[in-house]
Amino acid sequence: MIEIVEVGPRDGLQNEKVLVSLEDKAEMIARSIAFGARRIEVGSFVNPKKVPQMAGTDELVAMLPRRDDVTYIGLVMNQRGLDRALEAGIDEAGAVCVATDTFAMRNQGQTSDQSVMVASGIVRNAIAAGKGGQVTIGAAFGCPFEGEVAHTHVVAMARKLAEASPREIALADTIGVASPGEVDALVRAVVAAVGPIPVRVHFHNTRNTGLANAWIAVAAGARVVDASLGGLG
Repeated sequence: MIEIVEVGPRDGLQNEKVLVSLEDKAEMIARSIAFGARRIEVGSFVNPKKVPQMAGTDELVAMLPRRDDVTYIGLVMNQRGLDRALEAGIDEAGAVCVATDTFAMRNQGQTSDQSVMVASGIVRNAIAAGKGGQVTIGAAFGCPFEGEVAHTHVVAMARKLAEASPREIALADTIGVASPGEVDALVRAVVAAVGPIPVRVHFHNTRNTGLANAWIAVAAGARVVDASLGGLG
């Protein structure tokens, strides 16, 4: 069985220039649930000055219907974000690390290795708090600053992250450059490396290969796929 994670309220909206109200976000999430979504990334707990669209995620969580069969995920980048997410009542924390130093420094002010350590800590602390914890490797298929990313490096990151026992490890094609052949090779390598921990994938359709990449990833062993408003993340 393949699980779908709806990421539209976070990834689908975070770069929109027109701010979306909390009421409209809550309605979007309610409609996603009505359409069958059961794991939903509702927003991120980050500095609103850096990502204005994600301001008020704490209040948004309080507006959402509580259902035993629905899991609300909050993206967190550090311990402060996790503390906010836990206080807001999120069900699952989504940590992020990045596959290249340049992107990691620009995105999180850390090296790639440091981002793995921070993400692992977030997962462990979320689990200790009785919540779920999972992690995404950003720029796993290519970096806007450093170009190609060695598969061996991504696999090594995944192995290290697996030590924190996350619910899943996601491979994100952050800039939409992955090709089906590359997806097949990397997903198979990570699946083999992390054993029973499910591999999740996150693609963008910027080069019209997103759907093909998702199909190939599932055939290669991925068990969770991100989607946004019925499409790809």
